[in-house]
Amino acid sequence: MQTLELLRRKIQSAEDLHTIVKTMKTLAAINVRHYEEAVEAVSDYYRTVEMGLQVVLQKGEVEVVSKISGREKTAGCVVVFGSDHGLCGGFNSQIVSYALESMYGESITHERYVLLCVGMRAAELIEEEGHPIEEIFPVPVSHSDLVDTGYNIVTTLNSLKVEGKITNVVLFHHKLLSSISCKPQKTHLLPLDREWLHTLSEKKWPSRIIPTFTMERNTLFSALVRQYIFVLLYRALAESMASENASRLSSMQTAEKNIKETIEELNMFYRHQYQTTITEELLDIVAGFEALQSEGKRF
Repeated sequence: MQTLELLRRKIQSAEDLHTIVKTMKTLAAINVRHYEEAVEAVSDYYRTVEMGLQVVLQKGEVEVVSKISGREKTAGCVVVFGSDHGLCGGFNSQIVSYALESMYGESITHERYVLLCVGMRAAELIEEEGHPIEEIFPVPVSHSDLVDTGYNIVTTLNSLKVEGKITNVVLFHHKLLSSISCKPQKTHLLPLDREWLHTLSEKKWPSRIIPTFTMERNTLFSALVRQYIFVLLYRALAESMASENASRLSSMQTAEKNIKETIEELNMFYRHQYQTTITEELLDIVAGFEALQSEGKRF
């Protein structure tokens, strides 16, 4: 039987853990909103870049587009967005499983691919499956670090492309569904989709006056494409970070519920044990008193 002192220590430990979980839950909820705002901001910028491409393409196909032959099925690059920290449920295992299944089931062959990973936890899971990783990027510490991480990924992709190691790039990341849920998503980064570019060139301009530009068309188009690539990477990072914190928030909510139930059980057991101890002490006192009375009558 557990002593009252041991039960008190267990209750105190559970209450301390409950405080920590509440703090982590609050931080996760705040971070979800911060990264949601980052996604909203970059979505506006994405729309601006898209409209710039629309203006350039409405004046005819540029030289860069004519060289695009569609998505290559070899020399693929996969970028998986995971986390550096745990306590976020199945966040990493879900995105890794989704990425590996998609990688073998569709456009990227088993023999020719390069794997990049954001987050040590996801990287470890991938390597456990026997897949070597070219480079691992640390997860941004805050939303202000998203730009630096995005540029580091772009720099690595550019080096791999110059070296002839890759011809297409696919991103695998989570997309936020609500403050506590998300789902894996795949985004084709390179090469550009010719059908999308054609649709963009045929799209009606929202106003009666189409903007003009003075920069050389191919140069302007290339600059807009670079911005387009960076925006997609930035958005994937922001969505992944928002999803990670949503998963952590969900895990902390479950943990908080379980801890509360444990504390209630411990308190109930403590009260029962305390009452039992008092009853036993009272019985001992009564028994002792009766024994003294019996001895007094004997003499």
